[in-house]
Amino acid sequence: MTDAAQAHRSAPALARTPEELACLRRSLEGRVALVPTMGALHGGHRALMAAAREQADTIVASVFVNPLQFGPGEDYESYPRDLDTDMRVCAEEGAALVFAPSVEDVYPGEQIVRIDPGDMGRVLEGEFRPGFFGGVLTVVNKLFNLVQPDVAVFGQKDAQQLALVRRMVRDLNMAVDIAAAPTMRDSDNLASSSRNAYLSPAERRSALSLSRALLAGADASVTGPVGILSAARAVLDEAAAGEPPVTVDYLALVDANTFAEVPNDFRGEAVLLVAARVGRTRLIDNVPLSL
Repeated sequence: MTDAAQAHRSAPALARTPEELACLRRSLEGRVALVPTMGALHGGHRALMAAAREQADTIVASVFVNPLQFGPGEDYESYPRDLDTDMRVCAEEGAALVFAPSVEDVYPGEQIVRIDPGDMGRVLEGEFRPGFFGGVLTVVNKLFNLVQPDVAVFGQKDAQQLALVRRMVRDLNMAVDIAAAPTMRDSDNLASSSRNAYLSPAERRSALSLSRALLAGADASVTGPVGILSAARAVLDEAAAGEPPVTVDYLALVDANTFAEVPNDFRGEAVLLVAARVGRTRLIDNVPLSL
């Protein structure tokens, strides 16, 4: 990264339409990194932009709450939106350009053609949120086409999404590198998320069982898949009986490349994942493991 890019801390340019984006994109110099976000930026997003600074000369952040990835009854309407604060965060993290389009600009008509995530996108999050990954990959594809980045940075916290984006880029011969940033955690070890703001103090205490379960599973990694899942499940079973209770959607140990659940004799790179609800808030977390 150039010294000029590292020193850049002025207010980023703001593009609200694809036409404004195209005009401003032509002025960006060097290697360009895209950090796709849905806004409500927190420490995890700062970590993504820090990783982007290591990958490129110029950072473009997108701020767009994508309706295609929200199912019926999910929190699309109430999802936190604060562009002024997001712009300040982007300035502090050295972004040169923020793309914050309207829904009408991203989807000017009915979106008939969508990216199919295949079987890999229909398990785990894909099973509990039908259509979610199709919506994610479709908007990521659009952002790649609009921004034309050299590299895009995604968080390891959304491990299945990261794996699917990498697969889409490979399968569709997209000319963009995909970089991953480690999961950012709050001081109490809860994975940073915009949805953490929905948790009451009591719910947050219960939610800490997710990271404790993953840590217990990681500590048991020498015992193999059965021991890993047993250790993690014991923590979650206790949390399910707590107050407020934690309701688990899934706990799974999967192959890091295919997201298929691993056999008992598995050796290689894996991911231990959990998704659960505390009150009305749904949270996900994971930890990479090498078996």
